[in-house]
Amino acid sequence: MKFYNVVIKYRLQLAIAFIVIGVAANVYAGFWPAFLPYFIALILLFGYFFFGPLRLIQEHMESGDMDAAEKVLASVRFPNLLYKPIRSVYYTLKGNIAMMKQDFDGAEKNMKKGLDLGMPMKEAEGASLLQMGMLAMQKNDIRQGESYIRQAIRKGLPDKENQAAAFLQLCSIMMTKREFRAAKDFFRKAKALKPTTPQIVDQIKQIEKYISRIPG
Repeated sequence: MKFYNVVIKYRLQLAIAFIVIGVAANVYAGFWPAFLPYFIALILLFGYFFFGPLRLIQEHMESGDMDAAEKVLASVRFPNLLYKPIRSVYYTLKGNIAMMKQDFDGAEKNMKKGLDLGMPMKEAEGASLLQMGMLAMQKNDIRQGESYIRQAIRKGLPDKENQAAAFLQLCSIMMTKREFRAAKDFFRKAKALKPTTPQIVDQIKQIEKYISRIPG
């Protein structure tokens, strides 16, 4: 796996090296001895432009090294050449990183691009729609936020933490709209999932303090 990651990281440099080897072989020994290095160079170049280095981001995301992940994304020079599902993931990851940096306009712009291209999995699409809903809520666009979050639930979310976050967001929206029965229903759904993310657990505790007192 590490060897493959090294190949991905230095794919362009390796392609150039194989082209040089191919040219030298072509000059001194003819085309057929040069065919193999040319072919390898072609495969490396195809991978560089068509698939990009996004596989390298996974370990950085898992370790929480956002700076390294951002550098990998920045190394993609021609994103429009990426295979369409990979291009979608590229823009979604850019949106996630922008959101972590509180760049909400950049996050919305990139995540919309990812969604417009079509996500490779429905759960990933649901997670992106949920984040779009949260971005809309940050801008106090309650109507758009509710629309995105409901779409996210319909598409499907990857785990109970995301599901609980979506139900809590809808609970808050319903309370803002004074639709208290619906607010309580969404709160019960969120609590029943028994999420463990500290932020969501704290949000449940805060809402629980006064939701039983509201009518509906």
